[in-house]
Amino acid sequence: MPLSLIGAGFGRTGTMSLKHAIEALGVGRCYHMMEVAQNPRHAREWDRVADGSRDRWDDLFDGYAATVDWPACRYWRELSEHYPEARVLLTVRDPEAWYESVSQTLLPIMQTGQMPGASEPNVVLAMARKTVLQRTFDDRFEDRDHALAVFERHNQAVRGAFDSDRLLVYEAGDGWEPLCEFLGLDVPDDPFPHLNTRDALRTAAGL
Repeated sequence: MPLSLIGAGFGRTGTMSLKHAIEALGVGRCYHMMEVAQNPRHAREWDRVADGSRDRWDDLFDGYAATVDWPACRYWRELSEHYPEARVLLTVRDPEAWYESVSQTLLPIMQTGQMPGASEPNVVLAMARKTVLQRTFDDRFEDRDHALAVFERHNQAVRGAFDSDRLLVYEAGDGWEPLCEFLGLDVPDDPFPHLNTRDALRTAAGL
């Protein structure tokens, strides 16, 4: 089945909560970095993608209807071209809050090698460092101004690439309504998921 929803927002913009929300709505399985952590073969495939391979999308997303988070969000343009019927979901967040969250969670995880749930952490972390720190932030994430500029440019590029019937810009805390309206689905009675908080992720990683 082809992807029907492509998440273009960087990690730490509510992507874990959205993964669970998308699945709860019945859209289908949603791909997230946690899938890579549990499947080293995928980490190796994403490593090849980072080096220029672009011919394995259908294999990577076999069984999935949606994707959010890294590593896929880096390739939103290629994915939106490969799956032209898919809608695009850009998760956003206050840039300063986003930077602080990544600095206190994902950055030390990638630096210390403590990847929660990874069956082969070295393989997964090597891919994450290449895709996120090297390819996305030019190994300059700790340069705050540079990282924030990359974040802002990314979001602006996504906003400018699609019209409103294909793109939803979604901020953590917006709840069910805009997501359900965008997807043409009923709003559930259950509370919107709120998962992978900063404290929870730091605890899971032993930080």
